[in-house]
Amino acid sequence: MEIDFDKMNGLVPAIIQDAKTRNVLMLGYMNQEAYEKTLKLRKVTFWSRSRQCLWTKGETSGNYLDLVSIKEDCDSDTLLVRVHPEGPVCHKGTDTCWAEENNYNPIEFLSELQDFIEKRHQEMPEGSYTTALFKKGTNRIAQKFGEESLETVIEATSNKDADHLVYEAADAVYHLIVLLVDKGVRIEDVAAELLKRHDPSWDKDRRLAKFMGTYHRK
Repeated sequence: MEIDFDKMNGLVPAIIQDAKTRNVLMLGYMNQEAYEKTLKLRKVTFWSRSRQCLWTKGETSGNYLDLVSIKEDCDSDTLLVRVHPEGPVCHKGTDTCWAEENNYNPIEFLSELQDFIEKRHQEMPEGSYTTALFKKGTNRIAQKFGEESLETVIEATSNKDADHLVYEAADAVYHLIVLLVDKGVRIEDVAAELLKRHDPSWDKDRRLAKFMGTYHRK
């Protein structure tokens, strides 16, 4: 990585991003020495423009920024630094320097879950429920998704509290993702289709006619 430290008198901006939540946490500056120390310690280190010295974030507060990765931008004069923060990032005690909460959106876990299931599909470890499903083949996986979907319907129409519905819905979503993996489809593909349908210009009748035409040709 060739970073252009000369463009801004020896400094480059370092955008700090949480590697898990993808939220931007703060902006700092690095010189060559700070960059090299960051790589060595695996703790983000900046050049303090006010104090004119190196400072490792968290050396006083204990709220270190554990390094995950560093990427340079297209002009090699700005860094994107992904981290795992140990506590609040801002000196005022907030999660970010914009006083925003650094929360993880659980919906992002669906992609991570599919990554995990795809790994199961590739490695097929013994003793895994997911492995057992894949070994039984598409028909059984689809049947299992249908069973879990029915159980979700039953819970939705019962008088039980919402926790039961959430539990069964989670089972249904899991088995749907297993089915998608089996067929080589990503959950993001499903989300993209829903996004298309959300567009006011989406023509439902035309799409339906297209699929019906395909069906009749078969």
